[in-house]
Amino acid sequence: MKLSKSTADPTEDGRGGTGQPGADDGTSAEPTEYRRALGSRQLQMMAIGGTIGTGLFLGAGTAISQAGPSLIIWYAAAGAVLYLVMRALGEMLTAHSGRGGFADHAREYLGPFWGYATAWTYWIMWVTTGMAEITAAGQYVTYWYPDFAQWKTALISLAVLACVNLISVKIFAELEFWFAIIKVAAIVGMILIGLGVLVIGFGDAGPTASVSHLWADGGIAPRGIGNSLLTLQIVLFAYLGVELVGVTAAEAKDPEKNIPRAINSLPVRFGLFYLGSLLVILSVVSWQEFHPGTSPFVAAFDKMGISGAASIVNFVVLTSALSSCNAGGLYATARMLRTASLNRHGPQALARLSKKGVPVAAVLASAVVMAIGVWVNAVDPEHAFVYITAVSTGGAIMIWSVILVTHLLYRRAVERETSPRSSYRMPGAPYTNWFVLACFAFIVVLIAWRSDTRMALYVIAVWFVLLGVGYPVVRARWGAGRADGGEDAASPPVKGSA
Repeated sequence: MKLSKSTADPTEDGRGGTGQPGADDGTSAEPTEYRRALGSRQLQMMAIGGTIGTGLFLGAGTAISQAGPSLIIWYAAAGAVLYLVMRALGEMLTAHSGRGGFADHAREYLGPFWGYATAWTYWIMWVTTGMAEITAAGQYVTYWYPDFAQWKTALISLAVLACVNLISVKIFAELEFWFAIIKVAAIVGMILIGLGVLVIGFGDAGPTASVSHLWADGGIAPRGIGNSLLTLQIVLFAYLGVELVGVTAAEAKDPEKNIPRAINSLPVRFGLFYLGSLLVILSVVSWQEFHPGTSPFVAAFDKMGISGAASIVNFVVLTSALSSCNAGGLYATARMLRTASLNRHGPQALARLSKKGVPVAAVLASAVVMAIGVWVNAVDPEHAFVYITAVSTGGAIMIWSVILVTHLLYRRAVERETSPRSSYRMPGAPYTNWFVLACFAFIVVLIAWRSDTRMALYVIAVWFVLLGVGYPVVRARWGAGRADGGEDAASPPVKGSA
């Protein structure tokens, strides 16, 4: 039987309730569904906020020192690959607009274990990414206060953002909206100032600024193509958060319209924020001037000698780290914990929502585990960022790969007319799916090649062992139920899960 396209059945007040007792219709003290509180402007800016973070503002310093100007090529290639991942996700999200995101899709098309593994892996990925963001925040603050302990900034940042996420989705979204506005305005401003330095020649860097820096200082890949390729792990980390649209689907107004709009704008965002900014910075200042552990944006404005500009840029990159931790580290992790709980793959207390539709227990659980990052900063602040980002990137590759494989099975179900068809289709599938999966396999080989990133694969291997051992324990502890094909397996997925 051919299925009709599913719908979210939102109420008139935009909360996404069903109008039945126990839903979030104002008649229950404990809502069972998220409120659709994220409008188009907030969804767009959350997508931007999630993809412009520490990986670009801090990690690019290490990558530039190793890859030189060739880093721009890898950012362009990675952006194209991840756009295809998002098109695959967007097709499934619009086809199942009344359902949650990719963890639910993995459960339906790959089986209950993969729903369980995807939710928990995405959670641990963003928990470690949140650790990286608060680590970066600590490093940025030392620019102004060198004697202020890095771990103290990390702790304060985590506490403030956790409180914001506990209040309401609307307040969180507004904060993220303005965080993203600051980043966008700053990057556009930096590009314009950099172009001014190149064309007019003002500032200390004016006399030496030239686009010839892109090829004249040892070539496009001055340290060799091999060393250049090894930066792909850092490049992918910079794009972490691109899949946040798949987490916000349950709380987005008019998802069939706003989700494609957010995904379609990705090439423009990648071109402007990543490629545009790096092209300008590496033209104004030679790649040889950048060093690991230092933001290339702050270093570039230091070289320009514009009074106060470096401090302003440092403030921007600080808000960028907080933004990424806010959107992914706490918002996304809490929703994934709730997904695990709804699918009976975690403690049932994590599924409960406050009167304002916030998964309070899930937010607190994520914040508590993320506090390990504070401890890492206290014990080994020098290497904390490298360790944490390598693990995050490995987890992200797994999640993106699951999205692609799930999409392959979804397309087969569409052909059999057992799943709804979407008008927003991934171009080139299934060939593009396999191409992107091959690219990810190549990057995993590169991660294994480097001694300082190889440990990430060990951590991920241990994580999968824990998932495999924990799965039967979880089923025994919280019951099989809907997620594992139990007696209520035929019931529709719980709305609002991620």
